[in-house]
Amino acid sequence: MEIVCLDMEGVLVPEIWIAFSEATGIPELRKTTRDEPDYDKLMKYRIGILKEHNLGLREIQDTIATIDPFPGAKEFLDELRSLTQVIILSDTFTQFASPLMKKLDWPTLFCNTLEVADSGEITGYRMRCEKSKLTTVKALQSIGYETIAAGDSFNDLGMIQAGKAGFLFRSTEQIKKDYPQYPAFEEYNDLLKAIKKELS
Repeated sequence: MEIVCLDMEGVLVPEIWIAFSEATGIPELRKTTRDEPDYDKLMKYRIGILKEHNLGLREIQDTIATIDPFPGAKEFLDELRSLTQVIILSDTFTQFASPLMKKLDWPTLFCNTLEVADSGEITGYRMRCEKSKLTTVKALQSIGYETIAAGDSFNDLGMIQAGKAGFLFRSTEQIKKDYPQYPAFEEYNDLLKAIKKELS
């Protein structure tokens, strides 16, 4: 039995922090897991910038409300879910993801949660578990699933490497160069074909 694990941002929807960077005009917020492999370092950096500019959860949610999934993402996900079980594994937060999940017809999502003060200030975050994507894939394997994974960033490599098959999707040139053993795709149809080949 197979289960497909997909990253969310960069694969199904645009990067939330990049969209927020563009909305606020703060270029430092463009940094993502494609640029910084250490997620804790990245989030502390982001929270520091938000504090410096007196920005909180509401402002980010206002930006998220304007974001739509990538063209073709919902159709890709719908077809994939008709073939096999799919879980979206993301380092995003429940407070960010809900409107986007609604636009994708509520697929299963495992993610993290923000710590937010009554004022709306983001004060910290709680990871669901350490190395959440890899840990989740290993847990699925422990209950009898073979995993197939696709993602675009450094934090997806663990789940890509650990499974029956793994793919890069709309990744960076550097990651594709450093991990040539993983097929890299730019279009949903090509990724879907590759996953279908792996489904027994």
